[in-house]
Amino acid sequence: MAVSVDLNSDLGEGFGAWRMGDDALIMDHVTSVNIACGFHAGDPEIMITTVE
Repeated sequence: MAVSVDLNSDLGEGFGAWRMGDDALIMDHVTSVNIACGFHAGDPEIMITTVE
């Protein structure tokens, strides 16, 4: 029987000039992500970049 694991990460948590890690690099190593939606972290530019 094959076992599958979802490796998930929170991304897009920077704000303006303050970036929190290399989201593009992390995406190569996870199977799903949670993208910050601008309430406590993230801003419109970071959200758009992360989705693209």
